[in-house]
Amino acid sequence: MSLIKFVLRTCRGMLIFTALAALLSGACNAGLIAVVNVTLNNPRASTALLVLSFAGLGLGKIATGFLSQLMLTRFAQGAIANLRQDLVRKIIKVPLRQLEQIGSSRLMVALTDDIFNITQALLGLPVAAVNIAILLGGAAYLGWLSWKVLVVLCFFIVAGGFGYRMLVDRGFHSLSLAREEEDKLFSHFRGLTEGIKELKLHRKRRGVFVHENIRTTTENYQRHNVAAESDFIIAQSWSHLLFYALIGLLLFLLPHMEHMSKETMTGYVITTLYLMGPLAGVLGSFSVFGRANVAFDKIEKLGVSLAARPEEDCSFTRAEPESAFQSLDLVGVTHSYHHEKEDSHFVLGPLSMSFRPGELVFLAGGNGSGKSTLAKLVTGLYPPETGEIRLDGKPIGDTNRDDFRQLFSAVFSDFYLFESLLGLNSANLDAQAHDYLAQLHLNHKVKVRDGVLSTTALSQGQRKRLALLTAYLENRPFYVFDEWASDQDPWFKEIFYTQLLPELKAGGKAVLVITHDEKYFHLADRLYKLDYGKLADGSPVDGQVVSSLPRVRAAAVATGNW
Repeated sequence: MSLIKFVLRTCRGMLIFTALAALLSGACNAGLIAVVNVTLNNPRASTALLVLSFAGLGLGKIATGFLSQLMLTRFAQGAIANLRQDLVRKIIKVPLRQLEQIGSSRLMVALTDDIFNITQALLGLPVAAVNIAILLGGAAYLGWLSWKVLVVLCFFIVAGGFGYRMLVDRGFHSLSLAREEEDKLFSHFRGLTEGIKELKLHRKRRGVFVHENIRTTTENYQRHNVAAESDFIIAQSWSHLLFYALIGLLLFLLPHMEHMSKETMTGYVITTLYLMGPLAGVLGSFSVFGRANVAFDKIEKLGVSLAARPEEDCSFTRAEPESAFQSLDLVGVTHSYHHEKEDSHFVLGPLSMSFRPGELVFLAGGNGSGKSTLAKLVTGLYPPETGEIRLDGKPIGDTNRDDFRQLFSAVFSDFYLFESLLGLNSANLDAQAHDYLAQLHLNHKVKVRDGVLSTTALSQGQRKRLALLTAYLENRPFYVFDEWASDQDPWFKEIFYTQLLPELKAGGKAVLVITHDEKYFHLADRLYKLDYGKLADGSPVDGQVVSSLPRVRAAAVATGNW
């Protein structure tokens, strides 16, 4: 099982120590059975010796069982923490485009439900280890009573075990199918939380979502889980049937096959009955371990798929690079989206563009023209498929792309707002944040204390202002705004274009603004327009792009807006 391999790989020494403690616990348990058997069948034995033996073995069993469970519990929690941290590090190092292909639903199920199932199994390992040790100790005692009978019983158990294994394997297969449905279910849950407004506004869409998407997936998930648990229950019932058949064999058949003393017969029956509890515990854990193994296989496959993809250099501790630059140029850059089962695909480029500090550049174009993709290329989130990006004439590649990204502060259209100012550690951070909150007209709604925002429960436009606050505090040389003003009221939109952007420009910042607001095009130093992945004004000429800005200026002058 993958789970056992993981345990052996991560902490073999501790596992061996714990296993020895569990075996010692099992030996103490076997000794207790022997003491009970002697007490019942040999009244002439020393009572004091039996009492001392019983007390010592009982305390030994408790102490060793406690030690083994404590060690394995500590190990389980550490292993889970390491597994989760390792998965997060892998996710961070995978290129953004590949992460988008994997999908957030698969990642969320792995980080939440799969980790939970593995945690439950690892926490159950101590109990399973002690139960197995008790079974081994009991088997050793049975062998001491009569090794011939033990051999016969082992053959009986192995024969019945084949049927048990078939049922368990079928249950594991059903669990794997259920896990596939769980990925779909998480995707639907995301649709529920993020698309609730659209569902409320459209009755038929709501009906299809609930009665087809949700119901079909939940019923499939339920069916596979019930099938798996049914197989496990049948397997456990089969084991109980074998167990009672074994008791019948001991009571009614073995005495006719081999002469057995009363002490041996009593020892076998008592030991077998005593072992029924630990055996049921071990068999019952198959369901938990089965789920954990399926979950771990999923995580490993995700990890393999992550590891198989090109891994980026994403340092967590490296010092910030030099932030000043003189020029940033895109030279013949392209990026494409391939669609499965379609002959065509969207291609952005080839594009040649340039950016300079103290320059305000607007990027316009229709929906689907590639504006957001271009922003991700400019900021280094997407590597170009052909062409190259040059910073002060130096090409940007895999070795320096992460340093290149540190030049940018960006607010994308699908931005995420953290509840604290992560990574910002200046001495007067709270004071700076308060000043910017006042400038953004948020100081009456949001406070910052020790770098933590008092609330993020605001309107979308106000949340974007908070994202802009973070960008301001980062104080980087290049700012990118993707449709930032689309959620702002006309009054603050005017402030954004006529005050905030010019202030950034005057501060020597390079600014790229993706916008549809033609009213403010005249404020740009240069304007690029995209039309289905191509520059609307034609191809690059001598390394420079022919901009539509002169025409915009002419139109603005004609209308009196220049």
